[in-house]
Amino acid sequence: MSTPLKNDRFLRALRREPVDRTPVWLMRQAGRYLPEYRATRAQAGSFLTLAKNPELACEVTLQPLRRFPLDAAILFSDILTVPDAMGLGLYFADGEGPKFERPIRSTADIDRLAVPDMDGELRYVMDAVRTIRRELDGSVPLIGFSGSPWTLACYMVEGSGSKDFARVKSLALNDPAAMHRLLEVTTDAVIAYLAAQHQAGAQALQVFDTWGGVLSPSMYREFSLRYLERIAAELPRGDGAERAPLILFGKGNDPYLEALAASGAEGVGVDWTVELGEAVRRTGGRVAIQGNLDPVTLYAQPDAIAREVGRALDSYRDGNGGSREGHVFNLGHGLSPDMNPEHVGALVEAVHRLSAR
Repeated sequence: MSTPLKNDRFLRALRREPVDRTPVWLMRQAGRYLPEYRATRAQAGSFLTLAKNPELACEVTLQPLRRFPLDAAILFSDILTVPDAMGLGLYFADGEGPKFERPIRSTADIDRLAVPDMDGELRYVMDAVRTIRRELDGSVPLIGFSGSPWTLACYMVEGSGSKDFARVKSLALNDPAAMHRLLEVTTDAVIAYLAAQHQAGAQALQVFDTWGGVLSPSMYREFSLRYLERIAAELPRGDGAERAPLILFGKGNDPYLEALAASGAEGVGVDWTVELGEAVRRTGGRVAIQGNLDPVTLYAQPDAIAREVGRALDSYRDGNGGSREGHVFNLGHGLSPDMNPEHVGALVEAVHRLSAR
């Protein structure tokens, strides 16, 4: 039997139930802005070694919770673990970000792809989830995650990050059947991956559609949205109180909020380019809304951070008929390495103080 949660604000908010204050967690809350993370990363010797060591992944997952009264932990990992396990050979070049040794270059490459073994190539992720759940001891919920099929395909085809995504867009335009075969097997892998994380102990799940916003509306609906909808419909997440809520997050997803809210997910994460009040009005209370402070706000002084936090909280409340229910506070994207941890603490304090009933 699992340990009862001492703080369930985050899960209650995703179920749109009353909370005593708005829960807050931050994308990339475990990371390079923390000196203790940098020390653990140095101990590991490389990012991949850190991510693939369950004990060290647990350590860096817990580090921000020791500093800040966050309302959720998120598994320390990388969205590219899935294509790495599919045989593409993930590595990190200094100052250049993630790259693949064997990117997708032909339809034959696509046809060779298969869903990886969650108890084989990806067992280290599940071991990390189990370790983190044990060490959290019910203090806060644990979030598992995956990249979206489209976002994973971007890296798989481009071989790295990209400024214009010309290679993957060209594949979608010139050979949509091949693109859909790639997205189908990647979606199968994402569903299996998230289901395995839930089975290992993740109490909520998030899909990062980081690059969905680079697509035109028609291409987004064909090559991203339809696969997010499939994940929401097919992902086994349990029932009743043990059901793991699903959050769909994407940069530039403002035009598609209504469709994402109708997908069957419990939450939709939004970036800072849409007012929270508008987001909750447009989604009609069907889902929780997560977000959406511009991360650059954390370069400001604590009083300015608190002011912007207040604006975001008020925007959500005003769009939700005066209620704060159904709001999970977060950034509109992730923390950056040069951000001041004291400013992160100021943000968390302001969210709890200004939203308290």
